[in-house]
Amino acid sequence: MTNWRIRDFHSADLDGILHLWETLKATNVEPVYALSEVLASCEKDHAVVAVLGEQVVGAAVGRAAHDQGWIVFLATLPEYRGRGIGTSLLAAVENRMAPHGLNKLSALMPESETRVEAFLGRGFALKKNLRYFERTIPVQRQELGALGQLGGRVLARDLWENVAGMRKEKELLERRLVLPLAEADLADEFGVVPPRAVVLFGPPGTGKTTFAKAIASRLEWPFVEVFPSRLAADPQGLAGALRETFLEIAELEHAVVFIDEVEEIASQRAGDPPSPLQGVTNELLKIIPAFREQPGRLLVCATNFIRALDSAFLRHGRFDYVIPIGLPDRQARHAMWERFIPAPVVDDVDVELLVEKTEGFSPADIEYAARSASQRALEKAVYDDGGLATDARSSVREAVRKGPSTDDYLAAIAETRTTVSPEVHQDFLEDIEVLGRV
Repeated sequence: MTNWRIRDFHSADLDGILHLWETLKATNVEPVYALSEVLASCEKDHAVVAVLGEQVVGAAVGRAAHDQGWIVFLATLPEYRGRGIGTSLLAAVENRMAPHGLNKLSALMPESETRVEAFLGRGFALKKNLRYFERTIPVQRQELGALGQLGGRVLARDLWENVAGMRKEKELLERRLVLPLAEADLADEFGVVPPRAVVLFGPPGTGKTTFAKAIASRLEWPFVEVFPSRLAADPQGLAGALRETFLEIAELEHAVVFIDEVEEIASQRAGDPPSPLQGVTNELLKIIPAFREQPGRLLVCATNFIRALDSAFLRHGRFDYVIPIGLPDRQARHAMWERFIPAPVVDDVDVELLVEKTEGFSPADIEYAARSASQRALEKAVYDDGGLATDARSSVREAVRKGPSTDDYLAAIAETRTTVSPEVHQDFLEDIEVLGRV
């Protein structure tokens, strides 16, 4: 006759669950599920405990999703093993989950776990040749509401890899920003303080917004873009709305916060009486030091006109780096063209000639020219003398087979007005020397 009994989990049993967890760890058994997950399932899902008097001597925790159930925790104190407690716990938690109409009940146990009798006794089959994979989702469920209110989102994980060319800029951002933020513990060992705020500056169309999004993607942090023009309509005014927005951002565990065209709210303060935007600039200057005190977040400000920014805005202590993002070099242009030219025709196109002809083009200019060439080639294939070709479907198939030619790309390049003039580019080079900080 046993002197222990099985009952439902009570909140007062949390200390007992913690003791079971620590006992497993002390025997070099690493549980599959994190302690926080086990405790959350105890409160929200299905959990039973084995008690001797008031002492918790074993526990089983299960979670059901649709028709699939999982045992997320099973443990018995060492001195009570071999008494059938594990099998009884599994039976009890399975009974609690039965109303879900489960088709399958599964369990993941550490490889070092040798007590499989409890599972075999309940009819579980030990599966061979299986591998367990897991990935941590960076945004927790409770954060999604706050993120949605801010208009933020979690970006696709491949944005960083999809930034064509721009190797120098990517390497600089990887080393200065991503490395110390992604490997915060390692950075701390070397005495590196992770960056909290940076400015990206450069001519229009050079990819500053793309890089900001790619950094968020690389870190797997939520991306929140702050639009001053939208905040200006708030009843409490732009300064008040800006302050409120950053208070809401503080509720997120991680975030890359992006302000584009920041010169609109951080321009040089001058004039008597002060301009209406001076109060906004003052507010932003107060927000940044408070923002810097919060770990796990990065402020990225972008500007096309860095000379217009208030001198106090760029000083040391507010921004860790002031990073130039310029026009793509030859290698970067080559990578961009190879990305935009359809794979079936890329070997037939003189890419080196396109690279030569697009010196001084921004990434946006190159993308526009590539899309224009594709449209031009499609129209030539489908239309004949200004009218629809006799056999339109056949022509479309031929267009797909042929695709754009070198001449199509050269014609599109000739018709593309570049975004960045030589004068603007020269100013940018001077700004690197005077204001850049990498």
